[in-house]
Amino acid sequence: MLKKAISAAAAMAMLISAAGCETTPNTNVAGGTATSEIVVTEAPASEIESNEATAIEETVQPPVSEEINPLTGEIGYNAAAVGKRPVAVMVNNIKEALPQYGIEQADIIYELPVEGGITRLMAVYADYTAVPDVCSVRSCRYYYPLISLGMDAIYCHWGSDKSIALDTLNRTGIDHLDGEYESGLFYRDQERAASYSSEHIGYLKGSELADKIAAKGFRTDVNAENSGTCFNFALSGEKAAPSEMTANTVTVNFSNEYFSTFSYDAASGNYLKLHSGAPHVDGKTGTQLAFENVFVLQTYVGSYDGYLLDIGLSGGTGYYISNGGAQTITWSKPSESSPIEFYAADGSELTVNVGESYIGIIGSDKIISFS
Repeated sequence: MLKKAISAAAAMAMLISAAGCETTPNTNVAGGTATSEIVVTEAPASEIESNEATAIEETVQPPVSEEINPLTGEIGYNAAAVGKRPVAVMVNNIKEALPQYGIEQADIIYELPVEGGITRLMAVYADYTAVPDVCSVRSCRYYYPLISLGMDAIYCHWGSDKSIALDTLNRTGIDHLDGEYESGLFYRDQERAASYSSEHIGYLKGSELADKIAAKGFRTDVNAENSGTCFNFALSGEKAAPSEMTANTVTVNFSNEYFSTFSYDAASGNYLKLHSGAPHVDGKTGTQLAFENVFVLQTYVGSYDGYLLDIGLSGGTGYYISNGGAQTITWSKPSESSPIEFYAADGSELTVNVGESYIGIIGSDKIISFS
């Protein structure tokens, strides 16, 4: 674009010069007419420079960022957000709260079971300065901040159970923002209030998040353990193609009433998500959730106190699903502050395709179906 703009400016300058040329007859001493002499009247240099600058300014577009989103591997990431901490937001996933909004823009979505056979989402955004409004925000269960801690993410929620979840928040010292106590940032969506219960209308106002983080004095630079990318992404021009089994449709059965289905769309290379049999859409954009990568991690899921769940996060087995196929994997989280690590069946680090990811954690006794 720059070369074209300069060429256009040069042509303009030539036209200006030509317009300033005069041809006058020159009479020689013998009284005859000699060859014509061209006298050039040049336009002022400042005028030509101004025209060139205008042409360049009108045609040159700002370059696309070459920075990589650490959670998706995609190019075009906000350069100012490189090396900064992500943000994780708890999102209600009960059917009565659907549709949520702000979740389509998440770089990673986690889904884990909570009490009563339902699930809850944790939406993770790499750039904390560009988080959208997110609704509906719900309460903490102890395993979500541990996953967030492993990503060095700032954890956002609205309330918590007053036993193990509150203890985990206090014990780990994780930077978190709680809608029960923070003025500003968390609000009630009055448009939803007419048709939703009050517990389903709480939202986080994304445009206020950066200021709130600054006011709380939270560290914004990511720690050394989470610097770089979240996954071992495939190199540019390459594609991970799991082929152990066909995975055109995958259903993750958290319970009889709550299950997530992923249908492969070959045209886009994405898995379209369904929530318990219906398209899972973002309430603001109307777009169905789509993921290049689907992880289903199996582990121990039991009861903590007869009601709240206890979920093993140290590691287990599972599946990596992408590009219409699936492969068995293992995963590990060596400590509370460690990120989740993913391995192929041979023990090598798993290669993951560039794009958004869904990570579901499910009991080892639950059914995962492939077709």
